Amino acid sequence: MISELNHNEFYKCKTLINDEGHLEVKAIIEGNNRGRIFVDHTDSPTTGLIWLGNHDGFFFIGDEGNEEFNHDLNEFIDDVIFPEAKELGLKHFIAIGNHSGWDQTIERIFEQRPMNVSHQSVYKLRKSQVKETNVPPIEKDYNVFQICRELFENKSLTIENIDFLHSKLLEFWSSPEDFFQKGIGYCVVHRKRIVSLCFSGFVAENTHALDIETIETYQGNKLAQRAARSVVKDCLDKGMKPYWDCEEANTPSNAIARKIGLENEFKYLVYIFPIE
Repeated sequence: MISELNHNEFYKCKTLINDEGHLEVKAIIEGNNRGRIFVDHTDSPTTGLIWLGNHDGFFFIGDEGNEEFNHDLNEFIDDVIFPEAKELGLKHFIAIGNHSGWDQTIERIFEQRPMNVSHQSVYKLRKSQVKETNVPPIEKDYNVFQICRELFENKSLTIENIDFLHSKLLEFWSSPEDFFQKGIGYCVVHRKRIVSLCFSGFVAENTHALDIETIETYQGNKLAQRAARSVVKDCLDKGMKPYWDCEEANTPSNAIARKIGLENEFKYLVYIFPIE
């Protein structure tokens, strides 16, 4: 039987973490980011399923050979996960193994479902500094600002589209205060509008998984690269480590990672099937 853990029981899953795996798993188990965990045994879990708080996927952790857990998965997903996911407006179930041993298990368990596979790359910084030559030029009408409380609160109404920043941060964080205590972020502003931003989406120990977005009409101007470089430099100044995760097919995102000095650390598979 698969059961949900209370938030104060997440620590029971620490032994299931793949230390060389995904930062999101560590961030949720440590209690830094929103998420839910479902396990085989609430007293002493050996296998689990983590639902990311930003609804961007489900991570399988622990023993991939747990036949009791695996046998119950399809029914659990259909009866418990899908109804809630539909209410949230989600269209796809995104399955990710916290270690590569899960790949074959996921393929076998869900073989009756119409499934697509995506290839992802994770980048980390292996050098101690970001070269100044990696700073892209920026036009005079654009400015880079740190995402701080004053900017977020926007009491002076300096930013016209402040909802863009609010919605992005709250996709990942329970509250703005959580982000300001644990995260790092920068944005590019053009004529009172935030047009690009990069910030800590997930945090575990001293590592920050970065999320990035540029308004479509401003893409192609290296604004995301400028925002991302500011975050990476701030991470280094504070003794933190940046972590960048993107789809291999996303050429611009991979290019930004390399241009700001990050190097590929590992690759993994993502399995996607419709929520019906």
